[in-house]
Amino acid sequence: MDAQLGERLWRFHGGVRLPHEKPMSLAADPEFAGVPPVLVVPLRQHRGDAAEPVVRVGETVNRGQLIGEAHPGRITARVHAPATGVVTAIERREVIHPSGLPELCVEIETRAGGTDEDLPPLDWQTCDRQALIDRIWEAGIVGLGGAVFPTHIKVDPPPETPVDLLIVNGAECEPYIAADETLMRHRPKDVIRGALMVARATGAARTVVAVEDQMGAVEHILRKTERDLGAEDLQIVKVPTIYPEGGERQLIRVLTGKEVPSGGLPLDVGLLSINVGTAVAAYHAVEHGRPLISRMVTVTGRGIRQPGNFEALIGTPVSYLIERAGGYDDDIRKLVMGGPMMGVPLPHDDLPIMKATNALLGLVDYEVTRKAPELPCIRCMACERVCPAQLLPQQLLWYTQQGDFEQVEAHALFDCIECGCCAFACPSQIPLVDYYRYAKSEIRARAVERARAAHARHRHEVREERLEREQERRARRLQKKREKLRDRKAKQAEIQAAIQRSKARRKSGEESDDAL
Repeated sequence: MDAQLGERLWRFHGGVRLPHEKPMSLAADPEFAGVPPVLVVPLRQHRGDAAEPVVRVGETVNRGQLIGEAHPGRITARVHAPATGVVTAIERREVIHPSGLPELCVEIETRAGGTDEDLPPLDWQTCDRQALIDRIWEAGIVGLGGAVFPTHIKVDPPPETPVDLLIVNGAECEPYIAADETLMRHRPKDVIRGALMVARATGAARTVVAVEDQMGAVEHILRKTERDLGAEDLQIVKVPTIYPEGGERQLIRVLTGKEVPSGGLPLDVGLLSINVGTAVAAYHAVEHGRPLISRMVTVTGRGIRQPGNFEALIGTPVSYLIERAGGYDDDIRKLVMGGPMMGVPLPHDDLPIMKATNALLGLVDYEVTRKAPELPCIRCMACERVCPAQLLPQQLLWYTQQGDFEQVEAHALFDCIECGCCAFACPSQIPLVDYYRYAKSEIRARAVERARAAHARHRHEVREERLEREQERRARRLQKKREKLRDRKAKQAEIQAAIQRSKARRKSGEESDDAL
């Protein structure tokens, strides 16, 4: 192992320091949230295409049974039944997503009993890499750090881009979320074994687990576990807590000093990064044959009576999980999925927990009330100084307000990770991230319209070509008919001429006979 890794840390551009609110939910040990009466399991809770339902209404399903199939070769992931029960509906339901669009869901009325349909366990230390990757696909593992990208694709890099370093990301940079810290505190063996197993699947030459310096005893726990397991090929590195250091590109910069190119991937610089929760889920899928049917969720905030961390089944209603945390405080004003910086506000709590749900945050009045109205930009450059993507937020704002989306895109808008640092630092209280999300949606919508217009133009051109070819075929057929008619007339004329000649010869012969 390279001893230099971790001895020197770099600094990513920008970032902000936020209050440390994780102890609020870490005071109590994590609990299993239990099995709710009804589960609503979305068939798209990952990046890419939705899974196809393979069950019917009225069918009894067992815990771990496949209910949504993923098509090999496409960006999608399998979905499994989190508990035994009866399928009572397959229909579109509202889910936790910024778009607010409904997704096809399988509703399961849970029942006691049944048999678990786990996959056969594998020995991850002896089976081949492809078997590990196939198992991760079979178990429906996706990134649990927020991106929810299908893990079987991520851990199977092409041969031309080998992985030099695997980074297991435990730098949970949002100030309230403690789901990953809970796993590292209470399931350190699963974390270490999961990191080593994923490293073997990817073929990574080196592996590092990154933890924040404010996580207290976590580093000590992981180091002790590393020694106990004899994990000599793995390194634990403590990184300073600066938001948004848990971002993939920012953590890569801190650990290695390398910059992922704009529009590129970590693989472009020989690196791969996965979340701690993803590593644990992948390990359970291989070692225990357990599909991804639950995850650790932080339920916290001053608007929650008894904050804590819960192992929650996928599809559990948000309201059920809130009740397990003691219910709402009387002062709650806002419920958020995720953290205060990048979280998604929830319109209500009749929504299901998804694979991407790492936290539920209840905010009270003074935490959500704006301190001042939005004012014009004063060009102070505070937003530029804290932008971890090294963008020019004030220029992006200006072009967005002018509707010049070509310039917005030219200024690398899609490198924006929507971390909220710019809005946090803005003295004019401008909701900059809202502007950037609007600009992204407009650019995507216009790209869709251009694609539709191009498709319509292509269809028109194909139709015109088809009509032109048909017209040419008709012209050729007509020409052939005319030529045949001309040939027929010519032959008829020849026949008539021959007949006339024959008649003339006969008449000439008759006249000769008469003369004799």
